[in-house]
Amino acid sequence: MASRSASAAGKRSESGASQGAGRPRRRAEQQRAKVTRSTILSAALAEFAEKGFEAASIRGIAERAGVQHPLITYHYPTKDALWQAVAESTFARIREEWDAQAPEDADPLERLRAEYQALFRHTVAFPDFHRFMRQEAATDNPRLRWVADTVLRPLLDRLLPQIEAAQEQGKLPRVEPMLFHYMMVSLTATLSEFGPEMQVTSDLSPDSAGVADEYWRLVDAMVFGAVDR
Repeated sequence: MASRSASAAGKRSESGASQGAGRPRRRAEQQRAKVTRSTILSAALAEFAEKGFEAASIRGIAERAGVQHPLITYHYPTKDALWQAVAESTFARIREEWDAQAPEDADPLERLRAEYQALFRHTVAFPDFHRFMRQEAATDNPRLRWVADTVLRPLLDRLLPQIEAAQEQGKLPRVEPMLFHYMMVSLTATLSEFGPEMQVTSDLSPDSAGVADEYWRLVDAMVFGAVDR
């Protein structure tokens, strides 16, 4: 009887030890999967930005990521699913930057300034982001409608009331808020859009921190009246 009890206790102990050893292994596997997905999404962003959805290929993305083709389809079964994952991850990063830099209790104009500056800094750091969006914005297609409904509308629901509040305070021109927003989108994308041309015509590099800082000071002064900044 005592022998059976000791044996059962030993088995429970071995089982507990096995489970304990399995947890770090699962965490390591989860971390590897996270890194793999991040690598795939970065490669997919570059592929879609350069070639557009139709011309981009899973094999081309696999080559950019340095992984086997089946590994991509394991995480993202279709090209559409991968494209959507790229869009969601990119805008999630932008929302995180907004939450960190633009608190809800801030003055509407200052909050807008911080949000559009964060968007500008993101396009400078990741120029493929603007090119990725431009590829799909050129035509009315299911991907554009999906990203508008899933990602862009929640962002607009955040920005447009702030624009209206700043207009009510007399700090922004009284125009259709959506027009102001897309003007700001175009301004934040200038370096990623015209960077190569600007470098050829002026030797100014869009990758230079000094150029980016000077450009944003110009936008800041023109739009938000920050002449003394």
